Amino acid sequence: MPIQRFSHVAYRCADARKTVDFYTQLLGLEYAFAVAENYVPSTGEFDPHIHVFLRVSPGSYLAFFELSEAPEMGFDPNTPDWVQHLALQVPSVEEVRRYKEVLENAGIAVLGITDHGIFKSIYFRDPSGHRVEITCESLSDELCEQLGARSKALLDEWSHTRRAPDIGIHRSGSLAGAGNPEDRPLRE
Repeated sequence: MPIQRFSHVAYRCADARKTVDFYTQLLGLEYAFAVAENYVPSTGEFDPHIHVFLRVSPGSYLAFFELSEAPEMGFDPNTPDWVQHLALQVPSVEEVRRYKEVLENAGIAVLGITDHGIFKSIYFRDPSGHRVEITCESLSDELCEQLGARSKALLDEWSHTRRAPDIGIHRSGSLAGAGNPEDRPLRE
């Protein structure tokens, strides 16, 4: 039963037309199709909605629901607003810069380019307030191997302490500390 890819990721939006215009005109996604219904197919509940689908790649969509009779949409008050976001990948940092310019020219506030060591990204809000990231990988094969080798120990330590260990990714794209990451002791 192998998972092949995301079919779609769905979010709520405040206005379907503004959302479609934003993602097609500024980000270049294709408005693929929409479905409008008065009843929820999975539950049978009366809840008029339109479900719009924007093609990200063949067979993979970013989707939004506009609900006509639901209370005003909100966000989880217990989660910092930087946590939940949608990250769209582009092939190069030049493309990240291009999106930054397009968005800023459209009057949209853009944060970054932020160098995470593994990604270079910009952040902004869509018309409904969702945080969106445009990113490109900057992960070297060597760093990918180092992170993979350390991932189980890192998760084990996090599960025990709920704190980041002394070793981490620096903006240089390398692990902090000297030597093989497998040889570095974890904090007690």
